[in-house]
Amino acid sequence: MSPARTTAALFLSVLISALLPGCARKAPPAKHAVAPPAPAALAYEARQGQNVYRHYCQTCHGEAGAGDGFNAYNLDPHPRDLSDPAFQKAKSDADLADAIRRGGAGVGLSALMPPWGHTLSERQVADVVAFLRSLKKA
Repeated sequence: MSPARTTAALFLSVLISALLPGCARKAPPAKHAVAPPAPAALAYEARQGQNVYRHYCQTCHGEAGAGDGFNAYNLDPHPRDLSDPAFQKAKSDADLADAIRRGGAGVGLSALMPPWGHTLSERQVADVVAFLRSLKKA
């Protein structure tokens, strides 16, 4: 290749590479992109209860309280779905706190749920109840 052709080829390649980015198709900007609604922030007590729930309850009741925790399939009967609207409506805060404190056998349910009354403080029990009230069926 002659020096003149090499220079011309180099010039042409520089020119093409400079022009190509401007020719590339760009996606049109979103006109009215709507972000999904952010989940409602939990109250302080519910956040504290969520921490306790994760430590003591999530293994059986599951992350969202659906009774599908890691250990749920080893239990008969399976843990209750705490996010079920009928369950949420039927049980008072006092009922939930009593079941947490006394365990399943203490309230006439499955003996597989241990009593946490000697492990958790009254504040922690109330915080777990606040967290349970925040659970919603997906």
